[in-house]
Amino acid sequence: MQMPDSNPILTSSSDDSQPVAVRPLAIAPAWHTVALTLGILAISFGGSARFVPGLVHRPQNHLVTYGTTALMELLMLGWVALGLWLRRVPFRSLFGIIERGVRGFVVDLGVAVLFWFGSMIVLASIGLAWNAVEFAVAHKGASSSPSQRMQPTEQQKRTLETLERLAPANGMEIAGWIALCLLVGPVEEAIFRGYLQRQFTAWSRGRIVVGVAASALMFGAAHGYEGARSMVLLAVFGALFSVLALVRRGLRPGILAHSGHDLFVGLLLAFVRTHHLV
Repeated sequence: MQMPDSNPILTSSSDDSQPVAVRPLAIAPAWHTVALTLGILAISFGGSARFVPGLVHRPQNHLVTYGTTALMELLMLGWVALGLWLRRVPFRSLFGIIERGVRGFVVDLGVAVLFWFGSMIVLASIGLAWNAVEFAVAHKGASSSPSQRMQPTEQQKRTLETLERLAPANGMEIAGWIALCLLVGPVEEAIFRGYLQRQFTAWSRGRIVVGVAASALMFGAAHGYEGARSMVLLAVFGALFSVLALVRRGLRPGILAHSGHDLFVGLLLAFVRTHHLV
Protein backbone atom coordinates (compact mmCIF):
# COMPACT_ATOMS: atom_id res chain seq x y z
CA MET A 1 0.00 0.00 0.00
CA GLN A 2 2.02 2.94 -1.32
CA MET A 3 1.65 6.56 -0.26
CA PRO A 4 0.34 8.19 -3.45
CA ASP A 5 1.18 11.70 -4.52
CA SER A 6 4.02 12.02 -2.00
CA ASN A 7 6.58 12.29 -4.81
CA PRO A 8 6.41 13.47 -8.41
CA ILE A 9 5.26 10.68 -10.70
CA LEU A 10 7.16 10.08 -13.93
CA THR A 11 5.00 9.57 -17.00
CA SER A 12 5.76 9.59 -20.69
CA SER A 13 5.29 12.66 -22.85
CA SER A 14 3.06 12.67 -25.90
CA ASP A 15 5.83 11.25 -28.10
CA ASP A 16 6.79 8.65 -25.48
CA SER A 17 10.41 9.78 -25.68
CA GLN A 18 10.88 11.92 -22.57
CA PRO A 19 9.52 11.35 -19.04
CA VAL A 20 7.41 14.17 -17.62
CA ALA A 21 7.23 14.86 -13.89
CA VAL A 22 3.64 15.11 -12.68
CA ARG A 23 3.18 17.33 -9.64
CA PRO A 24 1.63 15.57 -6.63
CA LEU A 25 -2.00 16.50 -6.08
CA ALA A 26 -3.48 17.87 -2.87
CA ILE A 27 -5.44 15.23 -1.00
CA ALA A 28 -8.01 17.65 0.48
CA PRO A 29 -9.39 21.14 -0.25
CA ALA A 30 -7.25 24.08 0.85
CA TRP A 31 -9.95 25.46 3.16
CA HIS A 32 -10.11 22.08 4.89
CA THR A 33 -6.37 22.14 5.69
CA VAL A 34 -6.47 25.77 6.83
CA ALA A 35 -9.34 24.95 9.19
CA LEU A 36 -7.41 21.98 10.59
CA THR A 37 -4.24 23.99 11.22
CA LEU A 38 -6.17 26.81 12.89
CA GLY A 39 -7.96 24.27 15.06
CA ILE A 40 -4.67 22.66 16.10
CA LEU A 41 -3.18 26.05 17.01
CA ALA A 42 -6.30 27.06 18.94
CA ILE A 43 -6.29 23.85 20.97
CA SER A 44 -2.55 24.08 21.59
CA PHE A 45 -2.29 27.67 22.77
CA GLY A 46 -5.70 27.61 24.41
CA GLY A 47 -4.54 24.66 26.47
CA SER A 48 -1.33 26.46 27.40
CA ALA A 49 -3.35 29.13 29.19
CA ARG A 50 -4.24 26.55 31.83
CA PHE A 51 -0.58 26.40 32.86
CA VAL A 52 0.25 30.10 33.12
CA PRO A 53 2.54 30.63 36.14
CA GLY A 54 0.88 32.37 39.05
CA LEU A 55 -2.61 31.15 38.32
CA VAL A 56 -4.37 28.95 40.84
CA HIS A 57 -4.86 25.53 39.22
CA ARG A 58 -7.72 23.34 40.27
CA PRO A 59 -6.83 19.69 40.83
CA GLN A 60 -7.13 17.79 37.56
CA ASN A 61 -8.97 14.54 37.07
CA HIS A 62 -6.46 12.78 34.87
CA LEU A 63 -8.96 10.32 33.46
CA VAL A 64 -11.19 13.21 32.35
CA THR A 65 -8.15 14.91 30.81
CA TYR A 66 -7.17 11.73 28.97
CA GLY A 67 -10.73 11.22 27.76
CA THR A 68 -11.01 14.82 26.54
CA THR A 69 -7.67 14.53 24.74
CA ALA A 70 -8.74 11.28 23.08
CA LEU A 71 -11.99 12.87 21.93
CA MET A 72 -10.18 15.85 20.38
CA GLU A 73 -7.73 13.52 18.63
CA LEU A 74 -10.60 11.48 17.17
CA LEU A 75 -12.42 14.63 16.07
CA MET A 76 -9.31 15.84 14.23
CA LEU A 77 -8.89 12.44 12.61
CA GLY A 78 -12.55 12.51 11.57
CA TRP A 79 -11.99 15.95 10.03
CA VAL A 80 -9.03 14.56 8.08
CA ALA A 81 -11.18 11.66 6.87
CA LEU A 82 -13.79 14.16 5.67
CA GLY A 83 -11.19 16.06 3.64
CA LEU A 84 -9.99 12.86 2.00
CA TRP A 85 -13.56 11.84 1.23
CA LEU A 86 -14.17 15.17 -0.51
CA ARG A 87 -11.28 14.41 -2.87
CA ARG A 88 -12.09 10.69 -3.11
CA VAL A 89 -8.73 9.74 -1.60
CA PRO A 90 -8.73 6.40 0.30
CA PHE A 91 -8.20 6.93 4.01
CA ARG A 92 -5.90 3.91 4.27
CA SER A 93 -3.50 5.60 1.81
CA LEU A 94 -2.37 7.90 4.65
CA PHE A 95 -0.47 5.03 6.24
CA GLY A 96 1.59 4.08 3.19
CA ILE A 97 3.23 0.69 2.79
CA ILE A 98 2.50 -1.74 5.61
CA GLU A 99 4.04 -5.18 5.25
CA ARG A 100 1.70 -7.78 6.62
CA GLY A 101 2.67 -10.66 8.83
CA VAL A 102 4.85 -11.13 11.87
CA ARG A 103 8.09 -10.53 10.01
CA GLY A 104 6.95 -7.14 8.73
CA PHE A 105 5.83 -6.06 12.18
CA VAL A 106 9.08 -7.20 13.81
CA VAL A 107 11.15 -5.32 11.22
CA ASP A 108 9.12 -2.13 11.76
CA LEU A 109 9.41 -2.55 15.53
CA GLY A 110 13.18 -2.88 15.27
CA VAL A 111 13.36 0.20 13.05
CA ALA A 112 11.18 2.09 15.55
CA VAL A 113 13.47 1.21 18.46
CA LEU A 114 16.62 2.22 16.57
CA PHE A 115 14.93 5.42 15.42
CA TRP A 116 13.87 6.28 18.97
CA PHE A 117 17.37 5.85 20.39
CA GLY A 118 18.90 7.88 17.56
CA SER A 119 16.34 10.66 17.84
CA MET A 120 16.83 10.86 21.61
CA ILE A 121 20.55 11.42 21.04
CA VAL A 122 19.79 14.19 18.54
CA LEU A 123 17.25 15.88 20.82
CA ALA A 124 19.51 15.55 23.87
CA SER A 125 22.35 17.21 21.97
CA ILE A 126 20.11 20.08 20.90
CA GLY A 127 18.74 20.37 24.44
CA LEU A 128 22.24 20.60 25.92
CA ALA A 129 23.26 23.25 23.41
CA TRP A 130 20.05 25.18 24.18
CA ASN A 131 20.80 25.00 27.92
CA ALA A 132 24.36 26.20 27.40
CA VAL A 133 23.29 29.20 25.35
CA GLU A 134 20.42 30.01 27.71
CA PHE A 135 22.73 29.87 30.73
CA ALA A 136 25.42 31.95 29.03
CA VAL A 137 22.91 34.67 28.17
CA ALA A 138 21.36 34.67 31.65
CA HIS A 139 24.71 34.75 33.48
CA LYS A 140 26.79 36.82 31.09
CA GLY A 141 29.72 38.38 32.93
CA ALA A 142 28.93 36.59 36.20
CA SER A 143 30.98 33.81 37.72
CA SER A 144 29.19 30.62 38.63
CA SER A 145 29.98 27.25 40.09
CA PRO A 146 29.50 23.93 38.23
CA SER A 147 26.56 23.10 40.50
CA GLN A 148 24.82 26.33 39.48
CA ARG A 149 25.32 25.52 35.82
CA MET A 150 23.53 22.20 36.33
CA GLN A 151 20.45 23.81 37.86
CA PRO A 152 17.36 23.86 35.60
CA THR A 153 16.00 27.23 34.58
CA GLU A 154 12.63 28.51 35.72
CA GLN A 155 11.14 27.81 32.29
CA GLN A 156 12.39 24.22 32.40
CA LYS A 157 10.93 23.80 35.88
CA ARG A 158 7.54 25.08 34.69
CA THR A 159 7.62 22.73 31.70
CA LEU A 160 8.40 19.77 33.94
CA GLU A 161 5.61 20.75 36.34
CA THR A 162 3.20 20.99 33.41
CA LEU A 163 4.10 17.51 32.17
CA GLU A 164 3.94 16.08 35.69
CA ARG A 165 0.34 17.30 36.01
CA LEU A 166 -0.53 15.12 33.02
CA ALA A 167 1.34 12.02 34.21
CA PRO A 168 -0.68 9.09 35.67
CA ALA A 169 -0.68 8.64 39.45
CA ASN A 170 -2.34 5.27 40.09
CA GLY A 171 -3.26 2.00 38.43
CA MET A 172 -6.46 3.27 36.82
CA GLU A 173 -4.73 6.33 35.44
CA ILE A 174 -1.84 4.23 34.13
CA ALA A 175 -4.34 2.08 32.22
CA GLY A 176 -5.93 5.25 30.84
CA TRP A 177 -2.53 6.65 29.87
CA ILE A 178 -1.61 3.44 28.03
CA ALA A 179 -4.90 3.54 26.12
CA LEU A 180 -4.36 7.21 25.25
CA CYS A 181 -0.82 6.58 23.98
CA LEU A 182 -2.00 3.69 21.80
CA LEU A 183 -4.53 6.08 20.25
CA VAL A 184 -2.39 9.21 19.95
CA GLY A 185 0.47 7.52 18.08
CA PRO A 186 -1.57 6.38 15.05
CA VAL A 187 -3.78 9.47 15.02
CA GLU A 188 -1.02 12.08 15.14
CA GLU A 189 1.16 10.23 12.65
CA ALA A 190 -1.81 10.05 10.27
CA ILE A 191 -2.53 13.77 10.74
CA PHE A 192 0.97 15.24 10.66
CA ARG A 193 2.96 12.81 8.51
CA GLY A 194 0.13 11.26 6.51
CA TYR A 195 -2.08 14.29 5.81
CA LEU A 196 -0.32 17.60 6.50
CA GLN A 197 3.05 16.56 5.09
CA ARG A 198 1.46 15.44 1.82
CA GLN A 199 -0.69 18.56 1.61
CA PHE A 200 2.23 20.94 2.16
CA THR A 201 4.34 18.95 -0.32
CA ALA A 202 1.60 19.25 -2.93
CA TRP A 203 1.15 22.99 -2.28
CA SER A 204 4.89 23.52 -2.76
CA ARG A 205 4.77 21.74 -6.14
CA GLY A 206 6.37 18.55 -4.94
CA ARG A 207 9.13 20.00 -2.76
CA ILE A 208 9.44 17.32 -0.11
CA VAL A 209 11.70 19.50 2.07
CA VAL A 210 8.93 22.09 2.32
CA GLY A 211 6.38 19.41 3.24
CA VAL A 212 8.65 18.02 5.94
CA ALA A 213 9.53 21.43 7.38
CA ALA A 214 5.95 22.75 7.41
CA SER A 215 4.46 19.62 8.99
CA ALA A 216 7.28 19.55 11.56
CA LEU A 217 6.61 23.18 12.52
CA MET A 218 2.94 22.36 12.92
CA PHE A 219 3.84 19.38 15.11
CA GLY A 220 5.93 21.61 17.36
CA ALA A 221 3.24 24.29 17.46
CA ALA A 222 0.67 21.69 18.49
CA HIS A 223 2.45 21.41 21.86
CA GLY A 224 2.24 25.03 22.95
CA TYR A 225 1.38 24.05 26.53
CA GLU A 226 4.92 22.66 26.97
CA GLY A 227 6.71 25.96 26.37
CA ALA A 228 8.96 27.38 23.64
CA ARG A 229 11.90 25.06 24.25
CA SER A 230 9.78 21.92 24.00
CA MET A 231 8.04 23.25 20.89
CA VAL A 232 11.40 23.65 19.13
CA LEU A 233 12.58 20.20 20.18
CA LEU A 234 9.28 18.62 19.14
CA ALA A 235 9.48 20.36 15.75
CA VAL A 236 12.85 18.67 15.26
CA PHE A 237 11.32 15.40 16.49
CA GLY A 238 8.53 15.84 13.95
CA ALA A 239 11.04 16.35 11.14
CA LEU A 240 12.80 13.14 12.15
CA PHE A 241 9.46 11.29 12.07
CA SER A 242 8.86 12.69 8.58
CA VAL A 243 12.23 11.43 7.36
CA LEU A 244 11.45 8.03 8.85
CA ALA A 245 8.11 7.93 7.02
CA LEU A 246 9.78 8.83 3.73
CA VAL A 247 12.56 6.27 4.12
CA ARG A 248 10.20 3.47 5.14
CA ARG A 249 7.45 4.68 2.75
CA GLY A 250 4.92 4.11 5.51
CA LEU A 251 3.86 5.22 8.97
CA ARG A 252 3.95 2.06 11.05
CA PRO A 253 7.53 2.47 12.41
CA GLY A 254 6.70 6.07 13.33
CA ILE A 255 3.47 5.01 14.99
CA LEU A 256 5.30 2.44 17.12
CA ALA A 257 8.02 4.94 18.07
CA HIS A 258 5.49 7.71 18.77
CA SER A 259 3.25 5.62 21.02
CA GLY A 260 6.24 4.06 22.76
CA HIS A 261 7.85 7.43 23.41
CA ASP A 262 4.70 8.95 24.91
CA LEU A 263 4.14 5.88 27.05
CA PHE A 264 7.73 5.88 28.33
CA VAL A 265 7.75 9.60 29.14
CA GLY A 266 4.42 9.46 30.98
CA LEU A 267 5.41 6.48 33.10
CA LEU A 268 8.84 7.99 33.82
CA LEU A 269 7.26 11.26 35.00
CA ALA A 270 4.82 9.30 37.15
CA PHE A 271 7.76 7.48 38.75
CA VAL A 272 9.64 10.74 39.31
CA ARG A 273 6.63 12.39 40.92
CA THR A 274 5.75 9.37 43.09
CA HIS A 275 9.29 9.12 44.46
CA HIS A 276 9.76 12.93 44.77
CA LEU A 277 12.96 12.82 42.70
CA VAL A 278 12.50 16.42 41.49
